[in-house]
Amino acid sequence: MLQACRLCRSDKLTLWMREGPNRDLDYYRCGRCGLWNYDIDCGVDQVQYVETYVSPENLHHKTNKDIRESWAFLRRHAGDPGAILDIGCGNGGLLYLARKEGWRVRGMELTEKAARDIAEDQGIDVIVGDFLDYDNPDSDVYDVVVLRHVLEHLPDPIRAMRKIDSLLTENGLALLEFPNTRSLSYVYKRLRKNWGLQRGKYPPDWRPGHCNEFCRRTFRYLLRETGFELLIWQTYSKRPVMNGVYRMIPIASKARALVRKAAG
Repeated sequence: MLQACRLCRSDKLTLWMREGPNRDLDYYRCGRCGLWNYDIDCGVDQVQYVETYVSPENLHHKTNKDIRESWAFLRRHAGDPGAILDIGCGNGGLLYLARKEGWRVRGMELTEKAARDIAEDQGIDVIVGDFLDYDNPDSDVYDVVVLRHVLEHLPDPIRAMRKIDSLLTENGLALLEFPNTRSLSYVYKRLRKNWGLQRGKYPPDWRPGHCNEFCRRTFRYLLRETGFELLIWQTYSKRPVMNGVYRMIPIASKARALVRKAAG
């Protein structure tokens, strides 16, 4: 059993959701900060998220449609072109769009293959490594750092935000996207899993890839602990037609946050 919240270190944990083929993979909700903590001692599998490379020029692929939405948001708020680092950059699609508009771009991925695919297709420099272990040997800094659906995979969110801080210029921006535990779909998902209604959908050896799950309250706690200012919070879904509604009523399944590094 998990003993303390990975964000606030509180021991006020409640068994919140069970999933997996045998319903023995446990999430605990923190009564202090609200974080959903997956008990990583049950096993974690990040390999399931490795995708076959798809070129950013394939405009009809789902991956690239999602990336265009993220870039459209970022370009409205990021100011003049500067330097951008995309952590967990996938197929490099956001960097591809940024470079077309004059940004100096760089990515990071876990595997040599992912970095090689991007370099061969696009000529974009991609660092290979685990973000939480990256020590920035050349002391590079960026105007914008991006983590699209990466934060929830990192077991130490405090360390992750401090890493982001060290990579940003003064008043630099970070764009983070992740699931929203306060969404209607998450409430429904939790009920189904706790009632054992999704048991048949899991392979026998399945393990989650998400270590932590956030809502706005939890994310704001993380920002306060690490010295960031929340500029924009919005939720969105895979149905763009609904996203105008979800910006006013933030109950969609995914969250998009723009944050700024504190001055000084």
